[in-house]
Amino acid sequence: MGENTLTITDNRTGKQYDLPIENGTIKAMDLRQIKQSEDDFGLMTYDPAFMNTASCKSRITFIDGDKGILEYRGYPIDQLAEKSTYLEVAYLLLNGELPDRAQLSDWTRNITYHTFINESIKKVIDGFHYNAHPMGMFEATLGALSTFYPDAKDIFDKECRQKQIYRLIAKVPTIAAFAYRHRIGMQYAYPDNDLSYEGNFLNMMFKTTELKYQPNAVLERALTVLFILHADHEQNCSTNAMRSIGSAHTDPFSSLAGAAAALYGPLHGGANEMVLRMLREIGSIDKVPEYIKRVKAGEFRLMGFGHRVYKNYDPRARIIKQVADEVFAVTGKDPLLDIALELERIALEDEYFVKRRLYPNVDFYSGIIYQAMSFPVDMFPVLFAIPRTSGWLAQWVELLEDPDQKIARPRQVYLGHRTREYVPIERRKAAESGAVGA
Repeated sequence: MGENTLTITDNRTGKQYDLPIENGTIKAMDLRQIKQSEDDFGLMTYDPAFMNTASCKSRITFIDGDKGILEYRGYPIDQLAEKSTYLEVAYLLLNGELPDRAQLSDWTRNITYHTFINESIKKVIDGFHYNAHPMGMFEATLGALSTFYPDAKDIFDKECRQKQIYRLIAKVPTIAAFAYRHRIGMQYAYPDNDLSYEGNFLNMMFKTTELKYQPNAVLERALTVLFILHADHEQNCSTNAMRSIGSAHTDPFSSLAGAAAALYGPLHGGANEMVLRMLREIGSIDKVPEYIKRVKAGEFRLMGFGHRVYKNYDPRARIIKQVADEVFAVTGKDPLLDIALELERIALEDEYFVKRRLYPNVDFYSGIIYQAMSFPVDMFPVLFAIPRTSGWLAQWVELLEDPDQKIARPRQVYLGHRTREYVPIERRKAAESGAVGA
């Protein structure tokens, strides 16, 4: 019996099994040897929502939820947010190391070269109804891009794969901005490659009659920080979708469209919108205590507090809170911020929330900042998807280069009927037909 093993006794048979422990895990397939008889399938684990199942080995993002730690490739998120740019962080995620000056220049030039989209892609966006949700347009356009770049299917050609990475990181801001302009009935503003990645996005979003759009430096930097904070977050719902779709060797445009669809959900990329709705519902600071009382009574959840992973203060929330002050110094203070601050103060002092380790997460302040920067609420999930593109692609490349990975195919615990004889329709009872949906 080795030291790094787990000994399991099957009380059904009395047999013992020694399973190797590696990196704090046992292989689920090792459980298959535990059987009652030779024709038994063997044991499986049952883990809805993958609460305690590692689906991959990764070197990209490290999270310690109990200690409130988030690192990209070993670099603390607060250092990157303070000192780096989004494109530099995107390079780090995809290449494993921060770039030197020449590498960053080359990387930026290659991405900048691909910021324009094919004119026919505009027709895809133009085909949407005037009030279509920007995230729906974003997803559909990503999927459509796969038909414009059939070479993207050659996913094991590294040079070809790299070109798709340049294309996707470059084009997602353009697609996002065009979806927004279509939504509000304004002409498209084309990329200005003299600007930074974030500045160009602001240009495509908000340019009107000026010959040369000049983004406000504070707002531009705020967007940089928000993009860095959202670039990757380990094996969340949308990243799991990216990996699962990618495991079928699907092209990156289609895989990214699927990841964006997962992000669209209100429990994922739409969470900051729910925070804004909550703050508006509260309405004023004096109503916060009563709202807290109703949350504790179980009437509803406190949006923007708590996280599946973090059982401490979300490190991203601390950084965003600082950015908020800088943004409001330019835009003017949003009345919702006072409600948010009071809500946070009471919740952090209340034993009910402290005991349950419900601390503010990244969504608590990001929506207020985006709104102050004139982004409409329905753009929030799109703003999440733009920076997350680099993280999704990094996870996708890691998947393709991992020899352990196969096409994703979870098992199930089947609880339905076993083999039954077909019953002709004239002999079926109403009770039987009514049981179909059971």
